[in-house]
Amino acid sequence: MVGAPSVRELPAAALYRATDPAGLGFSTTADLPDLDDIVGQDRAVEAIVFAIGLEADGYNVFALGPTGTGKLTTLRTYIGRLAAERPAPSDWCYVFEPGAPQRPHALRLPPGLGATFRDEMARFAADLRGALGAAFEDEGFRARRERLDEELKERRENALEAVDALARAEGIAVVRTPVGVGCLPIVDGRPMDPDAFHKLPEADQARLRERMEAFEEKVEETVRKFPRWEREQRRRVQELERETALRTVEHLLEDPRRSMAGQPEVLAHLDRVQADVVEHASGLAAASAAPDGDLAPALRSTAVEPAPARRYEVNLIVDNAGTGHAPVVIEDDPGYADLVGRVEYTATLGALTTDFHLIRAGALHRANGGYLILEALKVLQQPLAWEGLKRALRSRQIRIGSPAQALGLVTTVSLEPEPIPLDVKVALVGDRRIYTLLAAADPDFLELFKIAADFEEDVPRTPETCGVYARLVATLARREGLRPLDAGAVARLIEEGARLASDQDRISAHMRTFSDLIHETDSLAGEAGRAVATAADVESAIEGRRRRAGRARERLLDAVERGLLLVQTTGAAVGQANGLSVVFTGDQAFGMPSRISATVRLGAGDVVDIEREVELGGPIHSKGVLILSGFLGGRYARDLPLSLHASLVFEQTYGGVEGDSASLAELVALLSALGDVPVRQSIGVTGSVDQRGDVQPVGGVNEKVEGFFDACALHHLRGDQGVVIPAVNGRDLMLRRDVVDAVAAGRFHVWPVSTVDEALEALTGVRAGRRGRSGAWTRGSVNAAVEARLRALAETTRAFARGDPGA
Repeated sequence: MVGAPSVRELPAAALYRATDPAGLGFSTTADLPDLDDIVGQDRAVEAIVFAIGLEADGYNVFALGPTGTGKLTTLRTYIGRLAAERPAPSDWCYVFEPGAPQRPHALRLPPGLGATFRDEMARFAADLRGALGAAFEDEGFRARRERLDEELKERRENALEAVDALARAEGIAVVRTPVGVGCLPIVDGRPMDPDAFHKLPEADQARLRERMEAFEEKVEETVRKFPRWEREQRRRVQELERETALRTVEHLLEDPRRSMAGQPEVLAHLDRVQADVVEHASGLAAASAAPDGDLAPALRSTAVEPAPARRYEVNLIVDNAGTGHAPVVIEDDPGYADLVGRVEYTATLGALTTDFHLIRAGALHRANGGYLILEALKVLQQPLAWEGLKRALRSRQIRIGSPAQALGLVTTVSLEPEPIPLDVKVALVGDRRIYTLLAAADPDFLELFKIAADFEEDVPRTPETCGVYARLVATLARREGLRPLDAGAVARLIEEGARLASDQDRISAHMRTFSDLIHETDSLAGEAGRAVATAADVESAIEGRRRRAGRARERLLDAVERGLLLVQTTGAAVGQANGLSVVFTGDQAFGMPSRISATVRLGAGDVVDIEREVELGGPIHSKGVLILSGFLGGRYARDLPLSLHASLVFEQTYGGVEGDSASLAELVALLSALGDVPVRQSIGVTGSVDQRGDVQPVGGVNEKVEGFFDACALHHLRGDQGVVIPAVNGRDLMLRRDVVDAVAAGRFHVWPVSTVDEALEALTGVRAGRRGRSGAWTRGSVNAAVEARLRALAETTRAFARGDPGA
């Protein structure tokens, strides 16, 4: 029998914990009710329910855990339940603010009323264009306008005629010329020709000029009154236009005012609209008569004002009509503008223009009054999105602006929409690494996300949990329209869940993997023509996954078989052991053996990790090697110096080496080289060690055992081959059926060890030995041989120090 009698191998029954289909209590999943709750995530669910039910600042939630554990599904389920009990939030719209065109005004309306208001104002704007034009073209308006113009004209004429009458009494006529009004002498009842005037004697000209200048001053005084009279006339015309526009707009606003009777803020806006229409009545009337595309410069004086025809319309950015409950928004692309909204631009005559119609809502607007679910990593990957989200949560308002404006990179004129009050619960979804980094690096994070919903990677494998998992499988199958599964298929799924958890007593909580496996099982059952999926279909689906991801594994095993990778599975060698590692290919993993070799010579007590020296070893692997130095010193060099130079290496590895799961294999190879004790190459070994020689658990034990099994099976199993694993990993074993069958037949073995000494005995067939009362190790033991070699090296070092190397 391989191994010393003190090391007992694990029986086949300990290598796989099966689930009895009969114990599940159903025939097919069609017999089971749907599952409404989440499996095994009581702690996370409690945190989510607490967070979303607490109305206080900062009580947002971060759902953390591995991908695929159902974080998003859980949030949707429980947030959706609470959202269904809460009323629908307000509608929000932006309207033109006449006094501040750059700052559109935000209006809040009850849910559903926003669309009504928008439609009412769209009709008002359309009717206004025609109504103003018709009012200003009305015969009564035109007659009153013409009468005002005639009154001004008559007033001018009367004033000039009065001066002319006075002048004629003095022989002077007031005449109108293309360049203005002037005075000329009267001869024979008619104004004198200017040429005739200049032919008069100088004395006559002087006398007449003096009289003309006197009346020219009176004419000028009269003409100076004309601008004032014109202003008075324009004011009277404006009053007429306002009066006409007021009658028109009051009539047109009757329906909007009636619809918004209970909304004082909206009514105040309608009052402002009325005042603005009255103020700009003539310009609006002119714009209504202009062709499409007319910019009406008199009204649209900036690049942010809307066209006159649209200035009174409504931009409804949040419409909760018909929702009936609080919104639950999941934003898949949480960029800055996608979260806080944006202002769009249009190109007009070579220039970029905008107005309040081009304000677009973000996810925060749509989720306002409800719940917003975001993936933390996606938010962090988008420029300024994280800062924009934090700013909104801190200030409790949504301020729309571009990222360039936030960075101060753009100084052009743009809109500054009025901020909207924010009332939202935010749930972030991410892994533990992101949560830890944010908590450590961002002082605002824990203030804004005070609740952590920590999701389990696996759940206890109890009869109750197995029953719940069966209902989960039934629910997934029904929701996706898949075939029912029989009890054997569900039992095999539970067993695969235990393997994914690497624990016989737990089941993986990776719901995505379960869902994918059920779909693949259904497809294979359909190909086989079965109406109900069986355990054979599940097994085929699992094997199909391994086969699809098995190219690298098969190539490496082929290299071992052809001797390209030097892995020895028979015989024995000094200073050499078969370490086991795990290789990951996407969502699949497999184990492979690697030769670990050790050499020893005289030195200053150094244990050199060649991987570390060439920067291929990671920090955890290097730590494991340094622990070996501590073990050697603590066990063998209490009263003498370590006088060796040892080197350790993973042979034929050309990439990085990380982890300490090979430290037991490295220590066995090192002790073998020191004691000149051969190590059986038919045994692979995995496990980490501490400085006292205790063997510690490692990950991937199933893959490692199966990897060495596959390497041994290349040249047929001989019955002396097997794997040494940490004893505490025994409950992690859920091995493939062919490995379990080989162990049951005595063709392969699994030895659990708790100490280095047990591993040495299993791997060398020689007792490790004990230190007696005299301090000496058991004669003929591995430890005795190692200590003897170290003492010999120390003596050689002393001899060199004395200058007597031949002693």
